[in-house]
Amino acid sequence: MFGIGLWGMKKTRSVDDYVLGGRGIGPWMSALSFGTAYFSAVLFIGFAGKIGWGFGLSGLWIAVGNAVIGSLGAWLVLGARARRMSHNLNVMTVPSFLAERFGSQGLRILAACVVFIFLIPYSASVYKGLGEMFSLVFGLDYQYAVIGMAVVTAFYLVMGGYFAVSLIDFILGIVMLVGSTLMIGLLVMKVGGMEGVGGLGGVLNAVQGAYESHVPAGKQPGWLLLGGLVFMTSFGTWGLPQMSQKFFAVKDEGMFVKGGIATCLFAGVIGGVAYFMGSLLHMFFAKPIMVMKVVEGVEKMVPKWDAMVPQLLHNELPEWLLAVILLLMFSASMSTLAALVMTSASAVSVDVIGAMKKCEKKGGLGLMRIMSAVFVAVSCVIALSEFTYIVNLISYSWGATAGAFMGVMIYAFFWKGTTKLGAYAGMLSGLLVAGYVFKFTSLRLPVGASVAMIVPLLVVPVVSLMTPGVEKARVMRAFASGKVSEEVKDEVVEEAAV
Repeated sequence: MFGIGLWGMKKTRSVDDYVLGGRGIGPWMSALSFGTAYFSAVLFIGFAGKIGWGFGLSGLWIAVGNAVIGSLGAWLVLGARARRMSHNLNVMTVPSFLAERFGSQGLRILAACVVFIFLIPYSASVYKGLGEMFSLVFGLDYQYAVIGMAVVTAFYLVMGGYFAVSLIDFILGIVMLVGSTLMIGLLVMKVGGMEGVGGLGGVLNAVQGAYESHVPAGKQPGWLLLGGLVFMTSFGTWGLPQMSQKFFAVKDEGMFVKGGIATCLFAGVIGGVAYFMGSLLHMFFAKPIMVMKVVEGVEKMVPKWDAMVPQLLHNELPEWLLAVILLLMFSASMSTLAALVMTSASAVSVDVIGAMKKCEKKGGLGLMRIMSAVFVAVSCVIALSEFTYIVNLISYSWGATAGAFMGVMIYAFFWKGTTKLGAYAGMLSGLLVAGYVFKFTSLRLPVGASVAMIVPLLVVPVVSLMTPGVEKARVMRAFASGKVSEEVKDEVVEEAAV
């Protein structure tokens, strides 16, 4: 990773190179870069632990949704359109895209602030997940594990930019596939070797029986909560800026079918392994791991979901395989962190501090590197505070970020009638609904996040139908199917000046 970071530094000569790798990334690197950014140690540790125990085998529906909707669907529906429009408008970040699509610098600033503020807790949750694993296996202090990971991330990311990130993601994706296959294979063999189990069918029956004995029917989560988790974690990728921005960097539009299939298969394997492993917790634990915690001013014993999977792997895997799994967790976390840092740093450097050309003149590449380091440091500090459970932390982040962007981005890509005020209304309604449902309602986090993502899908068209449209030349330029003509570009400039 250090070596690739240094190599990437030699190939990175501009902000465009740093943020998008010169827009020359092929389908396989793009696919694994998307997949590895999708899944991190949050999945294997936070989600697999809490959801695997609470839902049992039903949690596998989340893996199906992630593969079909969150991966294949995003690539086939959004991918080519996102790449084409980013080229037509000559933009490299999601906030810049919104600014050029709707002719609003205020929208650029709002979007950039949302990216920077709400991706920080997402990044902190990744640190927390891996910190828990390294702390248990190596006996390291949690703080040292988090700081060590931050240092490694900061080096290769700050030096190498998107080219280094994509190449490292490709390597890390292979590590994740190999490690997860070995891990689930050994755990299934252990369960299959238990008395009275035998065979894969026996394993599934035993897991379901253990789940029902540990979580009685009256305490099992309902389908609404499961549906919220599927919706939040699957459609969330359609609105998360760090995922959309990866489409901007793909080499050409003919690569999206291959990339979508590859990402779908990757997501199916990684997600399926994680949630199936979570359901296997019922075969190795009689009850959740408990820890003393102050809740509303009162000390009480509560489940420590983030410790379940690390403890399982520590107890059941041989040392050599545990080392491979640590590489798996590390790989998953590094790739996700890189995507988050790249998106947030570019939002501040390119979209808040100055426009792209102005940034270039004032040393934009150096500024990008500085902001990347700052984002890593801030996320690290939040993770060290051990703010909350991983699932809660990431649900807040996904809900607010995807709520702000998903509806606006979908309409911006596909409906010429979307207006500037419609885009503002969509972003603000997503943020307000996310804040309201999380703070003032009894809706569980995944359901609340899903509501925050759905509301803007209704708000954007309603407001757009009642407000002035975007100038025709700007819309023509965004939706052009081929290379944008100089006449259209000039017309956009003239109308903007007026």
